[in-house]
Amino acid sequence: MTELDFQSIKTNGIKVNYLYVCERKLWFFDKGIQMESNSDRVLMGKILGEYSYPYEKTKNILIDNLISIDIAEEDKIREVKYSNRLAHADRIQLLYYLYYLKRLGIYKKGIINYPKMRKKEEIELTEESEKEVEQALLKVKEITSFAVPPPIKKKPYCTKCAYYEFCFSGDK
Repeated sequence: MTELDFQSIKTNGIKVNYLYVCERKLWFFDKGIQMESNSDRVLMGKILGEYSYPYEKTKNILIDNLISIDIAEEDKIREVKYSNRLAHADRIQLLYYLYYLKRLGIYKKGIINYPKMRKKEEIELTEESEKEVEQALLKVKEITSFAVPPPIKKKPYCTKCAYYEFCFSGDK
């Protein structure tokens, strides 16, 4: 496989997460249509993130205005998530952060914390997961280049999405 031009495909971490949640949501978010400010679930997640792990010294680290790491420690980074319902999306987002840091010469391991559930998942960047991240970045770039949003794909969690009314307002 040829070396990817990382500068041309790097993106916001939440976009990588949204790729695995819903391509339509990703497209809307990329175009500046951001419904999260109206979502109680998003607000609960933010509150959980702010009040969990109060003794951690290094929290909410923004790097290159693209990735926002919830907690940084000497040898690992941690993301705090409300639930593991979309664990596959959480995993790729954290893998992207590890990949991004590696590109900056910083090598860490990752942990996804689900404090409400008292669970955690350890994540390590491998050769295989690096390829997965690169494929995800290429797919994000492709979807965000579309002139119109991808078609609606009804998923079990659509009704809890901040974009639900936006997508389904015409449904009978």
